[in-house]
Amino acid sequence: MYRNDNVIPTFSLLFAVAIFVTAMLNQQHINRLAGENVDHLSVGGIGLIAFALVLFIYGFIGLLSNWLEGQELRPGIQQPEPGSAPLVAGIVLSLLLVMLSGFFVRLITFAYAANPLKPAEVAAANPTWLQGLVFAAMMLVIAFLIALYKKFYLPEEVVAEDEKGDFPW
Repeated sequence: MYRNDNVIPTFSLLFAVAIFVTAMLNQQHINRLAGENVDHLSVGGIGLIAFALVLFIYGFIGLLSNWLEGQELRPGIQQPEPGSAPLVAGIVLSLLLVMLSGFFVRLITFAYAANPLKPAEVAAANPTWLQGLVFAAMMLVIAFLIALYKKFYLPEEVVAEDEKGDFPW
């Protein structure tokens, strides 16, 4: 039967971290050679970071798939056995999501209520990177909630077909 493997996703995560560290060390080396602090990344550094991000996402999805589906798939329906730990984790993540949502709404309303005629002052007091960071954290919490729900509350069904099935794959 089909087996989920941890080796390739783990290797891609480690390789992504190594590429990212290499890009950052390369940028620091360029700064030392230039004798000043260069604020921008080079084209090669941007390419390395983009490649590292793709590898990191690939590895993360592979490890998440292994955690959700298990090491080896078995035909049939497997009923989950929910316990109190997933319930508590879901409650804690939901409360965290509510707090992050409130903070995000506060950031957005503060950005427009502070001084709508002087956007430079508002941008200095309320940076857009903070708004993006809070929104990304909210999306990660939602993804963790969905993964918890799939793992501990949905029955898993694996359908096995013959090699000479009706579908051409």
